Amino acid sequence: MTMLLNEEQTMLRDSAHDFLQAQSPPSLQRKLRDEGADLGFDPALWQQAVELGWTAAVIPEAQGGLGVGFAGLASVFEQMGRSLAALPLLSHVVLGGGLLLAAGDATQQARWLGAVLDGSERFALALDEHSGRHAPQTIDTVARREVGGWVLDGDKWFVADGIGARWLIVAARQVDAAGQDEGLGLFVVERARPGVDLSPLHLADSRNHARLQLRGVRLAEDMRLAQGDAGQALEQVLDRARILLAAETLGLLRQVFESTLAYLKERMQFDVVIGSFQALQHRMARLFTELELLESAVRGAAAAIDQSAADLPFLASLAKARAADLAEKLCNEAIQLHGGIGVTDELDLGLFVKRARVLQHSLGDAHFHRARYAELKGF
Repeated sequence: MTMLLNEEQTMLRDSAHDFLQAQSPPSLQRKLRDEGADLGFDPALWQQAVELGWTAAVIPEAQGGLGVGFAGLASVFEQMGRSLAALPLLSHVVLGGGLLLAAGDATQQARWLGAVLDGSERFALALDEHSGRHAPQTIDTVARREVGGWVLDGDKWFVADGIGARWLIVAARQVDAAGQDEGLGLFVVERARPGVDLSPLHLADSRNHARLQLRGVRLAEDMRLAQGDAGQALEQVLDRARILLAAETLGLLRQVFESTLAYLKERMQFDVVIGSFQALQHRMARLFTELELLESAVRGAAAAIDQSAADLPFLASLAKARAADLAEKLCNEAIQLHGGIGVTDELDLGLFVKRARVLQHSLGDAHFHRARYAELKGF
């Protein structure tokens, strides 16, 4: 399995690096946080990302996309992590667009994929419930069949980029008129529908998260994504998103590591730079080694998406678990190595740590993915 980027993917990575460093430094995220921006991102920056072709990167060419591949998009997410760039790329393209491609029929794809490509009418996935851990197999939201359509009732938490999204893809248990369970269903719900209530949730990273309440929301039959197995489509798309979150975590941790290393080389104590202390050198060397291992896991998992590898679920959970574990360890070490200033808002380090904490839990924390990996292995 090759993990090297091709020429087109390398150009995408380099352009993303240059663009984000210039247009979306950590100071922009600090500004959005201080202003309490509801969207959690800059709409002008999002439009620029659309114009750069990021929304089209993993959409097949036959559907109007670029077909660059997930290895290329993973490198974009890595650069987003480095600069703390807040963009609804995961929610809108990877989750929303991915489910339309995996579970939507030709008519539904023709209706909505244009909006995915031009970023005009954003999509968001409403999946997790009970305000607890990520548990995609535990869905209590119900879609009851009625003549000509469905009625949805339930609550969803932590809807990433839900505020401002026009379309919500809701995972619900399908129930027939007699009350019999018909399995998992995926439904496209317009934000403006009667019975839909979307309210902001305030998490540590100051990004766009929402709580969704559905009360007697009526939908026509054509609002259900009914192509193939909905559960299988959902797992496939979630694994892709998990790998890209691991890529974002990798980029974030690289930046935290490098800024900490630079601090150790300039901070003086006892008339010498503290980076000369052997104990601190050993700690940084161990972190560097673990970063290299995480990069290998992320690169291998991203390549597996493009190659439709059979072991993709294993690689996705491996990358996400390792990313979550290292996010905890490296960020804690960075704070300690910075000393007292590491816990102040004066440094951008705090912004990176808060984003890392949310990334750890998004679409499954390390405990979830270790358990999932063991289950996939038959333990």
